[in-house]
Amino acid sequence: MTDVVERTESSSGGKNEQPVNEQPVKAKWYRSVFYNATVLGICSFAAPGLWGAMNSLGAGGAQSPYLVNTANALTFSLMVVSCWFTSGIVKYIGIKGALFVGTVGYAPYSAGLYLNNRYGVEWLVILGAALCGVSAGIFWAAEAAIAIAYPEPRNRSRIVAYWLTWTKIGQILGGAVNLGLNADRNQAGKVSYNVYLIFIALQASGTLVALLLNNPSKVQRPNGTPVQLTILENPWSELKATTKTFFSRKFLLIILWIGQGVYSEAVFFTYNSLWFSVRARALGSFLSGIVAVICGNLLGLWLDQHQISLKKRSRGALAVIMTLQGAWWLWLTINVTEYNRTQPLFDWVDPGFGRAFGVFVFLVAGFQLNYNFSYFIIGQISSSPQETIRLAALLRGTESAWQAVSYGLNAIPIIASVGGPYINFGLWGAAIVPVWFVIKDFGIPKKTDEESPSIETDGNIQKEVASD
Repeated sequence: MTDVVERTESSSGGKNEQPVNEQPVKAKWYRSVFYNATVLGICSFAAPGLWGAMNSLGAGGAQSPYLVNTANALTFSLMVVSCWFTSGIVKYIGIKGALFVGTVGYAPYSAGLYLNNRYGVEWLVILGAALCGVSAGIFWAAEAAIAIAYPEPRNRSRIVAYWLTWTKIGQILGGAVNLGLNADRNQAGKVSYNVYLIFIALQASGTLVALLLNNPSKVQRPNGTPVQLTILENPWSELKATTKTFFSRKFLLIILWIGQGVYSEAVFFTYNSLWFSVRARALGSFLSGIVAVICGNLLGLWLDQHQISLKKRSRGALAVIMTLQGAWWLWLTINVTEYNRTQPLFDWVDPGFGRAFGVFVFLVAGFQLNYNFSYFIIGQISSSPQETIRLAALLRGTESAWQAVSYGLNAIPIIASVGGPYINFGLWGAAIVPVWFVIKDFGIPKKTDEESPSIETDGNIQKEVASD
């Protein structure tokens, strides 16, 4: 038999037990979790969603992937640093302020791609990438913390899937616009520069939308429990606490898992730019986004099936994700080995297009599945509202570090054409055992509550502990 107790962490770091206090309320629509998830989703659509839309066209829509891959490597390198400092920033400007600040760097990046596409200007691509990196790290960490902390735990996975759907809508819209403008271009090349003007306008609007987010204290959950998402320590203490969390056993064990999931972005976007015509690249951006949305929401629905034990849900999801990923990496490895030798260019009317194109769509869907499941893992291993912010920042910072390496390496022609899939296939294999040592503890009662995993009940942060 198990007892359920709520854990909260005081400002001094001690933990106190207290009962869950649920008083169901009728939430005002503009204070509801769904409203805030929608605001967050629109911001994600306007900022990283449209950034992903451009990259899903292959090389940010450029003809050659190497300059854009270099710029993206710079972006993600700077994001590692800004993610690490996000919890300290939240101390002074709050989570809403952090989300606002995080949106401002995306439009300059798109402006750089526009000038490069139309006039061949390269310097603003690099400067825009730097500005994007500084702000995007704050945005990534803030949006992750909001997505994990605002929903009540029993609905968390579905809310996360809903929020991430907005990110993919950016890719779908970008692909649809670009497909409409380039449907007659069955050769290699760069996309129409008019696409960037639309993206710049939409990304600039995301900054204003961020102001519509409710502060945590004003959010009304259906079960009446409050949202706690504040930083109590000074920035230096937060930096030390974040570093300590990074070196915790459970976080270290998921680093390879995070890597094998996000390293792939540069790999499949570069694959899309190298081996497909302009209109086929646009079709890939459009269709892969739709498939990713469907897969991500199905995973969220599965993870929130609370009539099924947490143990079965977490282990089943991990098994399906890793099996599919392994099959897709084998498929891509076979493809690029052949294409590096034969140097084809596929349009949708060409023989062999289905084999070449299908794996790209599936890998984008796999990226979404890994993303969704990463938030589930963070929600399970977090033990306090403050740690949620730290873990969210570390998750996004670690993702950024892996993507900086990936985009940097994919700026090298031989890695771009064939080496990237080989590396990612190896990361997939290396990640299986470490992540299992984390997942295997989910839903398993412990004799001591210090090591027990968090469970999904309607308090703030709860633990499952065994009783005699």
